[in-house]
Amino acid sequence: MILGWIDEAVDSGARLESACEIVGIDARTTQRWRRQGVGADRRAGPKREPKNKITGNEREQILAIVKSPEYFDLSVKQIVPRLADQGVYLVSESTAYRILREEKMLAHRARSRPPTSKPPRELIATAPNQVWSWDITYLHSPIRGIFFYLYMAIDVFSRKIVAAGVHANEDGRLAAQLIEDACRREGIGLNQLTIHSDNGAPMKSGTLHAKMNELRVANSFSRPGVSDDNPFSEALFRTLKYSTGYPTKPFGSVDAAQAWVDRFVHWYNTIHRHSGIRYVTPDQRHRGLDREILQRRVEVYREARMRHPMRWSRSTRDWSRVDTVELNPSKRAS
Repeated sequence: MILGWIDEAVDSGARLESACEIVGIDARTTQRWRRQGVGADRRAGPKREPKNKITGNEREQILAIVKSPEYFDLSVKQIVPRLADQGVYLVSESTAYRILREEKMLAHRARSRPPTSKPPRELIATAPNQVWSWDITYLHSPIRGIFFYLYMAIDVFSRKIVAAGVHANEDGRLAAQLIEDACRREGIGLNQLTIHSDNGAPMKSGTLHAKMNELRVANSFSRPGVSDDNPFSEALFRTLKYSTGYPTKPFGSVDAAQAWVDRFVHWYNTIHRHSGIRYVTPDQRHRGLDREILQRRVEVYREARMRHPMRWSRSTRDWSRVDTVELNPSKRAS
């Protein structure tokens, strides 16, 4: 019974209006049916066919044209005007599309099918040095059209910048050296770390791939052309380029750019309170000091509420630790 289906959807948390919209009736209609004690679907539908309905022969003619060698690789938007040039009108574009949709013939042909790619696998970090993200961004040089390249890696769990180097070009060998030096500084063990990046040439280079195999570090890649798959690096670059001290003029040299980046890394890691980790510094979280800091904040707020309880209508601010960080989380059923 249709009312039974609606009741089941509402009991599961759906709104009555949304459930009724899916089955194609108005919410007030269900209320009227309940008053009348009707449980079955009482929609009678149209009593006669519309006068402008296409005939079966016309439908077959349209399908035959679409499947013909002359038109099989063209869209309806291309077919209709070509038929008009020949003095032929069968149906409107919308009607033709409706017929093809009903026949399940709207799929892309093989050659025109857009490339598809699966989302990158979900990466979960519960401690530092489990998942890193890295990327390269441009820095302006004194010569228009020529850039310096900032290679930068960030720990996804702590948001600490673990590597940052400025170079005059993009090269897989430079990337391999950056990752190797960072792994050595952080004491990365075998099969401990996964590094996520986009699909740029340095990221996919054989030199970097060989070095990561040597270090026993796993790699993960974004989908081609999808910047949202590498959000931690993208957010870091935005913070860097919108920071108060970012130069308004081009960097004079690679060394000058590296010196500024080093100052930024020190500020970001040890002074900047990051909103994604409850406003502690990345260095504090990387070293595990955030537990004690956040607990002290909880106590401060508890004592403040005890002194002035009327100033709080709800609970105090949430200073609980973020124990898990996800990169490209999978879509879970709600």
